[in-house]
Amino acid sequence: MAGRLKQPTGRYGGRTAEERQAERRRRFLDAALQLFGDSPGFRSTTVAALSEAAGLSTRQFYEEFRTLEDVLAALHLQVNDWAEEAALAALADARDLPLAERATAIFRAYAANVTSDPRRIRITFVEIIGVSPRLEEQRLARRARWVDFICGEAAAAAARGEAAPRDYRIAATAFIGSVNGLLHDWRAGWVDATLDEVVEELVRQLLGILRPEGWCG
Repeated sequence: MAGRLKQPTGRYGGRTAEERQAERRRRFLDAALQLFGDSPGFRSTTVAALSEAAGLSTRQFYEEFRTLEDVLAALHLQVNDWAEEAALAALADARDLPLAERATAIFRAYAANVTSDPRRIRITFVEIIGVSPRLEEQRLARRARWVDFICGEAAAAAARGEAAPRDYRIAATAFIGSVNGLLHDWRAGWVDATLDEVVEELVRQLLGILRPEGWCG
């Protein structure tokens, strides 16, 4: 289809057109979380199947999205936003704690959010991979956002005298890869540990990066 269909205007059932549109979009994304994140997966889902799961029509689908790839893109961003919100909320609560406690609080909140629903893991670490250059760029952009977050907190820790002052971008990029891989493998049942043990290991790795051997704060 060349473009989206014209959106309805005015009130219906006490709701504005914008409110109805937001509700439809939410229903499509909820259905996509189930179909893409569980079974049959993104590549085996059709517009008709997604519309049926959402309890909406294919006409309504094309009022909100151009393609199923657009739905996956929106869902990937939503899942990342949920995790980011959890991490930022934990950081706000732990802002005045020592570095180790602060890092533990942030990673516990992030890990709990990401692993709370296996469908989120699949969307973020499996279904998004290899779909298209556009989605690969989006995936890398969101990972870069997490790298920026780590670098920002590392710089703040260095300013406090809690960490060695240096450029952390390469180290943060490598660390994010470890975080993603470990959480994916843990949720898949390939790592024999509790989530708290996984978080503790991640914090140990991070502290080793921030406080290298020989550094005296």
